[in-house]
Amino acid sequence: MTFTTRFAPSPTGPLHLGHAYSALLAHDMAREAGGTFLLRIEDTDIARARPEWEAQIYDDLHWLGLAWPEPVLRQSEHFARYDATLDGLAARGLLYPCCCTRADIRAALSAPQEGVAAEAPYPGTCRGRPMSDRRPGDALRLNLPRALAEVGPDLGAFTDLGPVHPGTHRLDAAALTATQGDAVLGRKEIGTVSYVLAAVLDDAWQGITHVVRGADLFEITFLQVLLQKLLQLPTPSYYHHKLIRDEHGKRLAKRDDSRAIATYRAEGATPGDIRRLVGL
Repeated sequence: MTFTTRFAPSPTGPLHLGHAYSALLAHDMAREAGGTFLLRIEDTDIARARPEWEAQIYDDLHWLGLAWPEPVLRQSEHFARYDATLDGLAARGLLYPCCCTRADIRAALSAPQEGVAAEAPYPGTCRGRPMSDRRPGDALRLNLPRALAEVGPDLGAFTDLGPVHPGTHRLDAAALTATQGDAVLGRKEIGTVSYVLAAVLDDAWQGITHVVRGADLFEITFLQVLLQKLLQLPTPSYYHHKLIRDEHGKRLAKRDDSRAIATYRAEGATPGDIRRLVGL
């Protein structure tokens, strides 16, 4: 099996040092293994994605010395494929429409209904609604109890090769219920898909064998492995790496322009300087 990994940024702002670390690490790992490094543009957030940010992604990564096969997979060009998967999950009774706002969810969790765990991310308020009741503005949520029942007692496991959470991690129904709940798989705009599902589908579509990404995405891996089981897709190996933080220990964000790769470029930094800054 050829080592294949990917870097999958969203074109919603400038790449910063944290992105540089993740992309360089994945690229270096692929090169060392004699494998393939892919670039994927995760632009399903059509309200925030901008062509100028996508163009800068290419510029910044090329400047860092990274290369990848063409054409690049752009998720906005694959909505039909994602919708087909959502339709299939709905036909199996695993999705339901949800009209709850964040305020609704907070209110429900402050006074949970009988049988609903207070720590659950979503209390299942709309779980009884059929798909025929979906209206514009509704999200599509995974019916987690049904999904767990369909998969059965062996929910699967994944291997993390990274330094933050090394080892084999088995899925647990109680933990999934407490930490993930009925996750949104289809966004409120009909025809769009959530990151968690699109990434699962595209990792399988592109033959990704190793997912290299930040430790902040470790918990979502459990939900993604469950989706892989539901959809009969392979589970890649994962490598959750450290996060690059500022001097106060805070994770970098796209709005932190002072640490944007483009800012360092404009100030005369070299790709080698960036590697040193992120510890590579």
